Amino acid sequence: MKKIMFCGGGSAGHVIPNIALCDQLKGQFEISYIGTDGIERNICKNKHIKYYSFDGVKLVRGKVLCNLKIPAKICKSVKQCKEILKDATPDLLFCKGGYVSYPPAVAAKELGIPVLTHESDLSLGLANKLIAPKCRRVLTAFPSTASKLRNGVYTGTPLREELFGRDRIMAKRAFGCDLRPTVLVFGGGSGSAAINRALRGCITELCRSYNILHICGKGNTVYSSLYGYKQLEFAEDMGEVYACADYAVSRCGANAANELIALKIPTLFIPLENGASRGDQVENARYFEERGLCRILKESELTTSSLKSAIDELIADKKLKAALKENIFNRGNERIIQEIESALKQPFD
Repeated sequence: MKKIMFCGGGSAGHVIPNIALCDQLKGQFEISYIGTDGIERNICKNKHIKYYSFDGVKLVRGKVLCNLKIPAKICKSVKQCKEILKDATPDLLFCKGGYVSYPPAVAAKELGIPVLTHESDLSLGLANKLIAPKCRRVLTAFPSTASKLRNGVYTGTPLREELFGRDRIMAKRAFGCDLRPTVLVFGGGSGSAAINRALRGCITELCRSYNILHICGKGNTVYSSLYGYKQLEFAEDMGEVYACADYAVSRCGANAANELIALKIPTLFIPLENGASRGDQVENARYFEERGLCRILKESELTTSSLKSAIDELIADKKLKAALKENIFNRGNERIIQEIESALKQPFD
């Protein structure tokens, strides 16, 4: 049986798409994962995936002094990864971007192990820019991203099967929602202080008309007895959460965005802006907005008043609902698996 090793971590956005593929490939291939002592370790443990750990190195944006020791640390990480790869003997390394992917990709290339990577955002992140020349193929979630790369292939993004076909009535009952529209509000894996603050400033007004299901991040719940307002620190089962949602307010990380578009949930995106990220969320949001598939509220314009107005406008937007209904969204799982199988048939470098 051929062996596939996955890597990617630092945030759930670099892990969950890999897990979607692991779930489909189990039984056909021997699956393992290489990462750091971060979120990826616990996710793999819960999924019973064989796990190898190394010391990762993360770039600290905007802080030059913090990054001076990075070259030496990367050399150490690559050495650790080479030892792991020699022991695990994978036939292919599949990367999902993020700083966790870079040392394993370098190590795999030096050992002659084929490397594939996947980019979920409209533009390549730093790690994938560095990994791309070492890869057989760079798989992308957006067509225009692949067209700019010598070895780019558009596949779409991998999505978990468990997100689809869920029972809406049972989901609404599980979260205590009544027959009014339910608005899901969440700000990424660890929540968003800005979104939480703006939402709570208008929550009483919102709950006069809607159910609000708020995933606010670990340690961010507050006492409230307000009818129609349900808070969660995090959600174990996003499929159930999405099934409950008639509308959504979200950051525009690529995975959440693609999930919401695929599930045809009308969404107001509040993307992280350049000062807090490399601008990828703004690019993702504009891509979907240009196709009439979402609404956007700039974070620089986010206030209690603007959020309340934007949610009301989202729910009244019949044109958006129609565009989502007509949109054909192709999950990338099968196309990515074809690329994996193709790479495995080719001789090692």
